[in-house]
Amino acid sequence: MSYPGSSLGGCGLGILLHYAVGVSAAHPIPQAWLSTGETAAKNYDEFPDETEITRIVEANPASVLGVEMPAHTPEAVAAGLSFEQALPAAAERLAALKEAGRFASFGDVAVAYRISGGAEPVAYGVFCMVDTAEISSAADEPGKVIRNEDVFIEKVKQRNELNQQLRHLLSPVLLLQSSRGDELHAAVAEAVAGAGEPVASDVDEAGRTHEIWAIGGDEGLALAALAGDGDLIVADGNHRSLAAQVGELDRFLAVVTTPQSVAIRPYHRLVAGLPGSASQLVEQIAQIGAEVTQVGGPPETPAVGGTVVAYGQGRTWEITFADTEGSVVDRLDHTRVEQEVLGGLLGWDAGDKRITYVGGDYPASWLVEQVDAGKADLAILIAPVTVEDFIDVNLQRLKMPRKSTWFVPKARAGLAIAELPKR
Repeated sequence: MSYPGSSLGGCGLGILLHYAVGVSAAHPIPQAWLSTGETAAKNYDEFPDETEITRIVEANPASVLGVEMPAHTPEAVAAGLSFEQALPAAAERLAALKEAGRFASFGDVAVAYRISGGAEPVAYGVFCMVDTAEISSAADEPGKVIRNEDVFIEKVKQRNELNQQLRHLLSPVLLLQSSRGDELHAAVAEAVAGAGEPVASDVDEAGRTHEIWAIGGDEGLALAALAGDGDLIVADGNHRSLAAQVGELDRFLAVVTTPQSVAIRPYHRLVAGLPGSASQLVEQIAQIGAEVTQVGGPPETPAVGGTVVAYGQGRTWEITFADTEGSVVDRLDHTRVEQEVLGGLLGWDAGDKRITYVGGDYPASWLVEQVDAGKADLAILIAPVTVEDFIDVNLQRLKMPRKSTWFVPKARAGLAIAELPKR
């Protein structure tokens, strides 16, 4: 199969190829399967209400969500299957999609990626394979891939089981190229400009257009090499990257993107099953030294950090925690909520099922609806972390609180998947 190419002339193909030998952590995909249409979907972990997954798969059986979340297909829900019980059906569904021509085969390609048409600037990235051995989760652990958040072990276990069952990687880890971001941004834009029509195109729920191009040969090698040269920060996919380590995969599927391609939206919390009322919990927050003010009207997401907003029982409060010493991470609102409210006052671990993490694609009004409908007792709205702070925290090798950064735009799952070597 032939590959649409690109000139990459402005970046110097010969210079870029220099990084392909012994320097870069990223490589072309040996066996890629690129969508021919209708398979793309939001990532599996972007749904605070997992019944939405079932509705999407029912409306579009070709959606890769039916493979990634097998226990949430209409058939599995009707049969009451667990994740493990539904795994064989996931492999059968993927095989059926390939047999039906929903994916086309490409060998040894870097996949250039563009997202346009949304509220954010045009985003560029590269689907590629990244060396698992380069993952570093601590300051004393060498590696170019910096993983920055604690994880939920059960999710890691499920991702590993899915990888082993399918022998395909479906959702990419989103990596932020913090060292050579400007060069990568220009290189992918140039590759796309010279590559002709995209292999696949998809429009997401926010109206953004996602397009991919297969870049083969020396140009693909050079693009992947540039993508993997320097510090790569895990922006999304901490569980997927750890699952690659647990499963002893040599490489994992990633989209390497650039700082100017992304923004961070809020990451809120819905809390259910409180031992008392929402107002009682807010009173306890005041008793541990926070400044609490009840305000009129529905809650809105704080524009900047320093104050969080809580909503319950039809009431809205603004909460400012007392000053604290420590690192920048210790002072983040997400950290204060997790440690002082959920952990300190309620005694809950961050992975407690009574806590639902709600990303920035869902507005404050949606959280209000959940509380007013009795699906949660309290909503906690937290201002977004800035991209600059996120990069700074990671380069200092500090850890972000769990579920504290909601990056947009995100790569669509099911546009490009990677087949793993046979065991």
